[in-house]
Formats: sequence, structure tokens, C-alpha cells
Amino acid sequence: MENNGIIAREGYPFIAYSVGLTVLLSLSSCTLHSYVLAVPAVIAMVLTVFVVSFFRNPERTAPGDGKSVVAPADGTVVVVERVPETPLGHEALKISIFMSVFNVHVNRAPLDGTVIAIDYQPGRFLDARNGRASSENERNGVVLETAAGVRIAFVQIAGLIARRIICYPKAGDVLTRGARYGLIRFGSRVDVYLPVDVEPLVKLGDTTVAGETVLGRLG
Repeated sequence: MENNGIIAREGYPFIAYSVGLTVLLSLSSCTLHSYVLAVPAVIAMVLTVFVVSFFRNPERTAPGDGKSVVAPADGTVVVVERVPETPLGHEALKISIFMSVFNVHVNRAPLDGTVIAIDYQPGRFLDARNGRASSENERNGVVLETAAGVRIAFVQIAGLIARRIICYPKAGDVLTRGARYGLIRFGSRVDVYLPVDVEPLVKLGDTTVAGETVLGRLG
């Protein structure tokens, strides 16, 4: 189920906890006239602002061209290369996007299509920028087939801090390009695997906006 709120629903418990802690410490500081409690109260307030910012869920508008593959995540492009071993079972163009803790972490579908398979793999929690993260970290992959029969894959990868991958759809569901399909908590990465004949329209170091930045176009 797509999450359409301005804050991702997975963030509600974290926000409630941080707000409650801030209120408790602030009231205690005022009631006891304690400057000692004022310091953690301020820290808790800053934490609350960070948590709300982390789980923000802004609206995005996908480009009109239905063959444009959009970025599934906000972040920085860290890999653009052809690789022989992929979730598609053959050589593919791989584009990886690293999300820092300051990026929006809601993930979006790169194309319109039907979910053919979902593959969750437990694993390690290496820094998501590490090249081994694609094969060794905890991850959740989605294989999507378009109406024209083209298959792509996109894989959510947990990072050094991320400990929770959330993926809403299941096999057989139909996704809309740019629609929210999942989230990774607290710093992570998404790998996208496209047909080898797709010309990449991003390069290393580029900043992506989920649901809007075009990674490439299908032939």
C-alpha cells in the first residue's frame, strides 16, 4: 500500500518517542529550574527535528515520457557500470544510489509494471558505499516487468546504520512509475539493474531525486 502522507507512517513511533522525551525533559527543567536538564532537553528537541526531517514524504511528479526510468531514491550516484551477475540473471547496466541520513528515504518505483518477484536476503551491515554491500548486506530486490515485456530490477540495501528495509508490494502487484513502494531506515542504498542497451543519463557524483531524476530511457 502506497504511503501518501507528508510523513512516512513508519516514522510515527519514532516521532512520538522523541516528542515525548522533549516534552518530559523540558517540563522537568522548567519545574525544577534545572539548567542541567535543559541541555538534554535541547538535544532531544534537535533529535525530534532530525527524525521528522528523516521521515518526510514529499510529493514528486514523474516525467511524462513513459519510457524514462526514474530514480528510486534521493541521494548520490555511486555506481554506473555494466555487471555480469544481476538479479535479472544476465548482464545489466547497474546504477547505484547512496542515501545519507539527510536524504528522503521513501523509495519510488522506477517504471510502470508488474512485480514478477521479490527476493529478501539477510546479510551484513557494511557501509552502503562499499562495493561489497550489493552482495553481502541485508537487501530486498524487486523484479518488475513492463507491458512491453522488459524486465528491470531494483534492490534496497541496508547500510551501516540502516536496520530495517520496508517494501510494500508483493509478487503480482502493479506499480506505477514514481509511486512510493518502500523505505529504508537511517542511511542506505538502492541498486537499479537495467537492460544493457540503456544509455545512462546520470554519472558518478550526480544527485538524484526519487521519482523525478531520469536514470535512462528504454529503447
